Amino acid sequence: MNGWSLSCSARRLRAHKPLRDNKGGDMEISGSIIVVTGAASGIGRALAQAFSQAEAKHVICADVNFDGATETATRIGGTAHKCDVSLEPDIKSLIDTVERECGPIDLFCSNAGILVGGGPEVPNEDWQRMWEINVMSHVWAARHLLPLMLERGTGYFLNTASAAGLLSQIGSAPYSLTKHSAVAFAEWLVITYGMRGIKASVLCPQAVDTAMTAGISDSSAHVDGVKSAEEVAQACVDAIEKEAFLVLPHEQVEEYSIRRTTDKERWLKGMQKLNALFEDSL
Repeated sequence: MNGWSLSCSARRLRAHKPLRDNKGGDMEISGSIIVVTGAASGIGRALAQAFSQAEAKHVICADVNFDGATETATRIGGTAHKCDVSLEPDIKSLIDTVERECGPIDLFCSNAGILVGGGPEVPNEDWQRMWEINVMSHVWAARHLLPLMLERGTGYFLNTASAAGLLSQIGSAPYSLTKHSAVAFAEWLVITYGMRGIKASVLCPQAVDTAMTAGISDSSAHVDGVKSAEEVAQACVDAIEKEAFLVLPHEQVEEYSIRRTTDKERWLKGMQKLNALFEDSL
């Protein structure tokens, strides 16, 4: 099927009701066309299910793991698409195919991400791959979708980052740096295009019960507990409907972020202690 399943050509004939302002001034997911990358498992699968339950018109489940994407799509009556987000041509193909076969994309969720531990010693190829997946995938999605959304005067991006993007990641310099960049890019989108109908939210959770966190229960990210992927997905739905920029399933992250900016020295000392605990647990 060339990485594309469950054609939505027939669905395109249905009335399209995009994300829009409702009477309360917030946004509605109901009736919209939504793309989710990294949808084969974890947060991506939970997002696809949550959007379907919120009565999205159609959810496109994209992942390099096409079998997993197909399983997710089958569960919710969506469409599966094979996409390696580390490759710009794959993202362009995803956007072009959905726009052609399903209709205008209302919400694009750049959710796929990877984690590699270590610091400056991490091999260049790992740094590069994390940069491509954790940052450039967001950039490439915007590069190819923004012109279409701007022409329509409406559109929404949900970019998955991490609490590490607001704070730091104990044990992983590349994860911390790339997630900070992801948050900064989402901010830039809102600053630059927010008054032209483009909205964005950025997801910044701590530990989530997914394959990425399996086997690292002693990680510093677990200090405030582990959220289920379903809890995180619902937090995203709630934030989008309110047009909230920051999605913080772990509410403590907001307080930590404030401490980071208002008392940097104290925050750094606290993070040093947390790092020491992490190193002792290895």
